[in-house]
Amino acid sequence: MTRKVVVGIDGGGTTTRLLAADLNGEILAYVEEGCCNPGKDPNAKRHVQSGINRVLAAANVGLHQVIAIAAGFAGLDTAEDHEWAADFLQLDGLNCSKVIVNDAVVAHSGALMNKPGIVAISGTGSIIFAINEDNRQIRNYDFRHYAPTASRFLAFDAVYEIIAGNVAVEDDVFVQEVLQFWEKDDVAALSKLGSNGFIADDVELTLRFGLMGPLVTAAAASGSPLARRVCDNAVQALDTGIRLLGSCFEAESVNVAFIGSVIRDDYVRSQLTHALERASNRAYCVVEPALSPAAGAVLLAMEAVGQPADERLVNNLRQYL
Repeated sequence: MTRKVVVGIDGGGTTTRLLAADLNGEILAYVEEGCCNPGKDPNAKRHVQSGINRVLAAANVGLHQVIAIAAGFAGLDTAEDHEWAADFLQLDGLNCSKVIVNDAVVAHSGALMNKPGIVAISGTGSIIFAINEDNRQIRNYDFRHYAPTASRFLAFDAVYEIIAGNVAVEDDVFVQEVLQFWEKDDVAALSKLGSNGFIADDVELTLRFGLMGPLVTAAAASGSPLARRVCDNAVQALDTGIRLLGSCFEAESVNVAFIGSVIRDDYVRSQLTHALERASNRAYCVVEPALSPAAGAVLLAMEAVGQPADERLVNNLRQYL
């Protein structure tokens, strides 16, 4: 009998992760590719399709054996975006059930196992997403709220503060690290670079500032007042977004999972956890994600074909956290 498989895709702004599993709960293969967001990478479609072919080759199965594929794509925010997202999954021989959602949905599926709660995502991108007791999906975007807390935004804010001169003696080490990162001798040279737009190409600009983000969180942990100011502003934005979504729950206590390199940084995570402890009309319980977003996509693919996620599958998926 031909082996039937499902594929789960966690398409991020930096890395696309793919998992293939059979209906017995066996994980057959895992691969990684580049960015899946066409707004940030012109090769996004190639990355996704290459990933699908690679994960199936590694699993030693063909496209015709796939009975369901669930893909969560960064950048899929509007009805129009479904056109390019659906096109990404158009491969000759791939005739199966297809679940196409924002990457926050697969993150929630994995982190909270499809139970009510909130996932706050901040890494390459940023979104806060919830499913409440009525199975209603809500984003902070629905409130016209955006938390500019992705790695590149921390870097932009820090660079602006340095150029503006809003620094203290305690920031000297951090300022020197930033100058080294941009290969500039002094702040005046950094200012000149900034006045010319830093980098002409928008994709390269986003990538470069994203790469600088970890310098900011590391400096915050080391005590730089400037870096802490930037990170604390991010924490406040995330706290507000989480509480906005919390207002859509009936429960007095709501589970919240953190996903992404920024929000899971020790300094940011600690400050945000503390902020959420502030008394309000409901309590927020910070929990560790049960499974990875890619694993969450596998659960959605299984659900699409009426296959329950048994204990064996869940245990096998845990290794991909």
